[in-house]
Amino acid sequence: MPEPSLPRRSRSRRPFRIAAALAVLLALAGYVLVQYLTGGKGSPSCLVRDGGESYRLSPEQASNAAVVSAVGTTRGMPERAVTIALATALQESGLRNIDFGDRDSLGLFQQRPSQGWGSERQIMDPVYASGKFYEHLAEVPGYSRLPLTVAAQRVQRSGFPQAYAKHEPDAALLAAALTGRTPAALTCSPGAEAVPAGDPAEVRAELRRAFGPKVLPERGAGSSDDRVVAVPVGASATGSAGPGRAAGEPGPEGYRRGWELAHWAVARAHSLGISEVAYAGRVWSADRAADGWRAPDGGAATESLRIRVAAPAT
Repeated sequence: MPEPSLPRRSRSRRPFRIAAALAVLLALAGYVLVQYLTGGKGSPSCLVRDGGESYRLSPEQASNAAVVSAVGTTRGMPERAVTIALATALQESGLRNIDFGDRDSLGLFQQRPSQGWGSERQIMDPVYASGKFYEHLAEVPGYSRLPLTVAAQRVQRSGFPQAYAKHEPDAALLAAALTGRTPAALTCSPGAEAVPAGDPAEVRAELRRAFGPKVLPERGAGSSDDRVVAVPVGASATGSAGPGRAAGEPGPEGYRRGWELAHWAVARAHSLGISEVAYAGRVWSADRAADGWRAPDGGAATESLRIRVAAPAT
């Protein structure tokens, strides 16, 4: 019996190899074309970076993370509590406000109306859901000294408690930026998309919802530009400007608070139509997102926080 012809078998596979190679080349050509047409901007994304550590997330995830952090610090919770909350939301929903889950689980933390977490409408509100998580976390004795998996599990009662651990590094990186401890650490890019028009009134309303009514003066924040929301940044708790700072400039606590609010604004830029944020002599702008937090044009530095919304397209 003649042996099978190996060269013939090899030739029979050749068309499939050629087709696979062509598919790869077409995919590469399509990617290059998209990058050319969009100026290499790609899809909207956000990036938090501290030294050699970095974490990339979508604008939706960044916006939700900013809300989770703001609700925590406004309640007086420490950075560790924010880290626990963010890791929990990353595991439960991927930091997305989803309207489905196991049984009747909903929202960022997959809370269940049937278990007393609130109504469906309440749970789907990230501010409310975050507040309920912190409310339960605060009841866990010594939660800040517990391993993250233990603290999260005491609140969530998950069937997979060890799953929270893998999110701790990313959550800690996010928490350091969103609580203001790491300045100029969070940037977002609209990618090839145009920044939607923003409403200063909506920005003010969302600031007050996340940080409480005292975050802004009752009659606006004193900007002469009707597209700018000026947010006062308080002095340190001692009332002193601190070494090297002029009167009226924020002390260490005010400086951290300023970066917390600045990062919140950048993280929520996509959802609120924010085109520029300026604080502490640094500027982030959507149209120059690749530059990150840069020195302002003309060198004009200010310690105040200013949030500019995008104008309607003409």
